[in-house]
Amino acid sequence: MMYRKLGNSGLSVSALCLGMMSYGSRQWQPWVLDRREARGFVKQALDHGINFFDTADFYSIGESELALGEAIKGLVPREDLVISSKCGLPMNRTPNARGGSRKHIRASIDASLARIGVDYLDLYLMHVWDGSTPVEETVDALQDLVRAGKILHFGASNYMTWQLAQAQHLARRGERSGFTTMQLQYNLAYREEERDMLPFCSLEGIGVMVFSPLARGWLVNGDGAGVSLTERERTRVDRDAKAKLIYGSSADQAVRERLLEIAARLGLPPGRVALAWVLKHPQVSTVLVGALEPHHLDEAVAALDVHLSPEDCALLEEPYRPGPIKSDGLEAVMKPAAK
Repeated sequence: MMYRKLGNSGLSVSALCLGMMSYGSRQWQPWVLDRREARGFVKQALDHGINFFDTADFYSIGESELALGEAIKGLVPREDLVISSKCGLPMNRTPNARGGSRKHIRASIDASLARIGVDYLDLYLMHVWDGSTPVEETVDALQDLVRAGKILHFGASNYMTWQLAQAQHLARRGERSGFTTMQLQYNLAYREEERDMLPFCSLEGIGVMVFSPLARGWLVNGDGAGVSLTERERTRVDRDAKAKLIYGSSADQAVRERLLEIAARLGLPPGRVALAWVLKHPQVSTVLVGALEPHHLDEAVAALDVHLSPEDCALLEEPYRPGPIKSDGLEAVMKPAAK
């Protein structure tokens, strides 16, 4: 396994991070595996040298955090793990069970720690920007958690560059360390973060955690990719509302066609090539892997040994056409009870 520092922090994380969104409750999303199945995947990840596990209170409305807590119990010492969770998305209908308010952050961290069964989180992220709460309040609340020893570092996910810049400016007051990481959507079919976000993170020493490196599987499993799927993979492809909302345009299809062409020439699975391309970016600290089958993790680890030439990368990148900022697709998984 390859390990990298998370931005300018002293925290070493595996280049691959097991995303725990895949485990929890099918009542949340039909493709999600029962939380009891998480332990096998967590053990497999640990056997590969993966030390980083990412979840969120919103995933299966707490069930994903429970899955992680149950899965890590008794496997390795707590200090060998890097655990990340998030808050900010609605957990129920009540008005304070969402957002970046001091009240919600304080309640959320205590609930997350209890579900995972740990005393602290290595990393805590704001899941989305909350325009209804002063950013000063959000930043102050996160720094309070660091001082209280409940988290070691904090970061953000799904922020626009100007939002992260504003929050980072406030967080750095008094020579404090500020935001450690930004979790963002980045893959061959979606490269808009190259405009501002990735350069800003480089400038500020903010580590980048990439989600959807395979465009939620669309690059390798969608119709036209020419692969046979397991029952679990087919369920994900057929019933992943976010993937259907975000990917599949003619521009996306051109990128996928080129990926399949290059992968065939190299004699490698297309997913391995697409993941290797993301891992090659110097600003990327870690890439989240969503595993529904054991071979998903094996393939992700194999991507670490793929060395793409500059010519290969140029050919993979050539079909891309800049477009609008893609939605994070969260509206596709919001339950009526949480609205």
